[in-house]
Amino acid sequence: MTGVGESMLARYATRFSAVEINSSFYRPHQQRTYERWAASVPTGFRFSVKLPKAVSHDAALRGCGPALDRFLEETAGLGRRLGGLLLQLPPSHAFDARVAAGFFGLLRRRTDTPVVCEPRHASWFTPQAEALLGRHSVARVAADPARVAGAARPGEDAAWRYWRWHGAPRMYYSEYDEEALQSLARDVASHAGSTRWVIFDNTAHGFAIANAARLQDILGGASHPGAAHA
Repeated sequence: MTGVGESMLARYATRFSAVEINSSFYRPHQQRTYERWAASVPTGFRFSVKLPKAVSHDAALRGCGPALDRFLEETAGLGRRLGGLLLQLPPSHAFDARVAAGFFGLLRRRTDTPVVCEPRHASWFTPQAEALLGRHSVARVAADPARVAGAARPGEDAAWRYWRWHGAPRMYYSEYDEEALQSLARDVASHAGSTRWVIFDNTAHGFAIANAARLQDILGGASHPGAAHA
């Protein structure tokens, strides 16, 4: 979200109640930057923050203690406006129960903040992987486009349902039409009783805001539509 500016974020927050910070994946932000973002939005507004690439891709979830400590110290600047953390794994990252359990255990010893994972390898969409995520209270993203069978549906964790729509057919560029948004709205509505977030990541041509606004109108404010910001 660097480059967006507090004034633009404040305007965004007059319409939406959630935003995903994607830039944290590529580079760290100082705690005072998060503090400024938190100060520019209403009390009920929430941020999700993407874990660094250094953790998810470079280290492949191994030996991440110091990196997690730095990241959590930085994001503490959001205070109560921190709604959750997003872990996106590379498509090549296959499920390894020992590695996954070690990482999520490490993370959970440091924070009880809601966590959602976006795995992209088919091995994560199994009962064993689902059970491990559940033991650590980690939700699973419902992604579009879905790279593998099962990826379009949110995980079984009941506390947080998180849809992450990247644009289709062209990821990051394509706009979603009315039929797609109506279908998504029905899916979101079917998970009443959970905290529901919908993040549009089709930001390259500016469609994310319009799609989030339309979904919000369809749902009547029953969930947290928003957009990803780089």
